[in-house]
Amino acid sequence: MTHVFMQKRSLALLGVIIPLLALFIYVAITSGPLAPVSVTVATVEEKTIAPALFGIGSIEARYTYKIGPTFAGRIKRLDVQVGDSVKAKQVIGEMDPVDLDARIRSQDAFLKRTNDQLNEAEARQHLAQTQANRYEPLLVVKAISEETVTIKQHDLQIADAGLNAAREDRVRARSEREALTAQRNNLQLIAPVDGLVVARYDDPGTTIVAGQAVVVVIDPDSLWANIRFDQIHARGLAANLPARMTLRSRPGEFLSGHVFRLEPLADEVTEEILAKVVFNQRSDPLPPIGELVEVTVELPALPAGPVIPNAAIKRVGEKLGVWLVINNHPHFTPITVGDSDLNGQVQVRNGLKIGNRVIVYSEKTLTKRHRLHVVDRLPGVTL
Repeated sequence: MTHVFMQKRSLALLGVIIPLLALFIYVAITSGPLAPVSVTVATVEEKTIAPALFGIGSIEARYTYKIGPTFAGRIKRLDVQVGDSVKAKQVIGEMDPVDLDARIRSQDAFLKRTNDQLNEAEARQHLAQTQANRYEPLLVVKAISEETVTIKQHDLQIADAGLNAAREDRVRARSEREALTAQRNNLQLIAPVDGLVVARYDDPGTTIVAGQAVVVVIDPDSLWANIRFDQIHARGLAANLPARMTLRSRPGEFLSGHVFRLEPLADEVTEEILAKVVFNQRSDPLPPIGELVEVTVELPALPAGPVIPNAAIKRVGEKLGVWLVINNHPHFTPITVGDSDLNGQVQVRNGLKIGNRVIVYSEKTLTKRHRLHVVDRLPGVTL
């Protein structure tokens, strides 16, 4: 009786334990540590991609003109404001002459004095020359002594030297007068080209030194973008390549342009290559100088080859490769990558064949012992 009861009890326990054990194994296999890893896959395709380079920089003016006086002085008037358009040779301001007019009048008086001194020196030289010419025949006939002729010749030499000095003084006075006149003519601030006023540093009444800029004018047709490109991805960048530019103030609006030149000096700190990109057409309104601009440079299309998504490329240890799906298990394969485009497509030079299935995303880090469960999309992953 007791033995039969124990058998029934054992069978009852087994009836409970076996389903629980089966449920545990099922849960462990389907959702526990032994469960397959959900992944999304992509098929290696043979396609042609058009690589592109992305860079960022700022708007600059190729030609900038800093207008100011050639000598220290005080600003008398300024006729332009920031944003005004100016024409070549237009007078945009004037410096106060202060004592310059008085110095010119003083120099005029000095020039007249040198003219009088020159006339006096010419008269003395003429008299000395006449005396010397008259005394020389008298020496021949022994009417005068040789010492008297020598004295007259000496007087002539002194008169010649005085005449040359008077002429040099007049040249110096005339040159100084011309210099003051040139300064007086340079009191006007004149625009050298047709342009746009972008800066006005001082106002009338301000005293400034020689060479200090009062107004800055740019050529609005010479705007370009100073762009920085990562050196790692800058292969193929060259002049005349087409480019699309987007200003920070105009998101979604694309302006056409092209690469004007590559700078011979790269930035060794940021490891970037510098390039100048110009607009194909003048933008209206003009973008502010210094505004941030994003540039996409279009490179020539590449020959067709194996292409995979960039997200499929992983690094395991020191090797770069992809996880292939083989018999529902992941298998890591090293690859050699080529160029890529801005859509995330990468050409593979070695390591893959057309039709291979590569893992793009996985819900956790993969190993070759994992089993796989291919899904269309993983939760929380935006494609």
